[in-house]
Amino acid sequence: MNSFLRDYLAVLRLEKNLSENTITSYRTDLNAFIQFLSGSNINSPSKIKEQHINSFFKLLYNIGLSSSSAARYFSSLRGFFKFLHMNNYIEENPVERVPAPELEKNLPAVLSVQEVEAMLAKPDVENKLGIRDRTLLEIFYACGVRVSELINLKISDLYLSDGIIRVIGKGSKERLIPIGSSAIGWINEYLKSSRPLLEKKMKSGNILLLSSRGTKLSRMGIWKIVDKYVKLAGISKPVHPHTFRHSFATHLLEGGADLRAVQEMLGHSDISTTQIYTHIDREYIKQVHRDFHPRG
Repeated sequence: MNSFLRDYLAVLRLEKNLSENTITSYRTDLNAFIQFLSGSNINSPSKIKEQHINSFFKLLYNIGLSSSSAARYFSSLRGFFKFLHMNNYIEENPVERVPAPELEKNLPAVLSVQEVEAMLAKPDVENKLGIRDRTLLEIFYACGVRVSELINLKISDLYLSDGIIRVIGKGSKERLIPIGSSAIGWINEYLKSSRPLLEKKMKSGNILLLSSRGTKLSRMGIWKIVDKYVKLAGISKPVHPHTFRHSFATHLLEGGADLRAVQEMLGHSDISTTQIYTHIDREYIKQVHRDFHPRG
């Protein structure tokens, strides 16, 4: 089983070009399944039946796994068995007869426009870190980027005269996102007044947003920055960096933006992912952003 898993992960890395974080998630999920099977002395894919998969998910539910985590496990198993079946390692795919876990429709926390404005007003823009923090929050809200995308954003990814930025998303997929005039103004201010003071030779490279040490910001660093201004703004609801992404999408949709344009900006390959809250002409997406984003 482990040799089949190694082959599958190699396909994900080399042919599907998935990120290391995604591959690690697949490895973790599938290793748990393989360990479960070993308790029943099953060490060959051909011996795995529908009832083994059902028993595995029953165990996951019994230990309190959430529906979203169960859905992730199911996705991992479905991909793995599809690989085994397509390569004739198994004659039948047992996952095809197992129903996917039903997802609870928990709506993510969303900031109001007034709460976003309150947070944006809190950084002390008289100093270099305050300017950086204001710029960071502006980009989060203007573009709806993921934390990993913001951390890795480079100066060379900015096309401010065109009103867009380039981000590298999941699976190394590139997309272009419109950015409003307010965020553009703060990026320019940061590049002029803050980043030169934070930059350290041999450390900073081309990364846009820098820590006080001149290095790339960490996920925890981003979380602490967001949490600081949530508290200063007196916001009591649970807010984390991803909340800006939900708020970005929700405010656009509430304003009347086209769902597929928002899908394109978020980088969702499946429109159903956007519907918790197709490729479209870039000029149209920029127009949608200008028309419907509160700070467009």
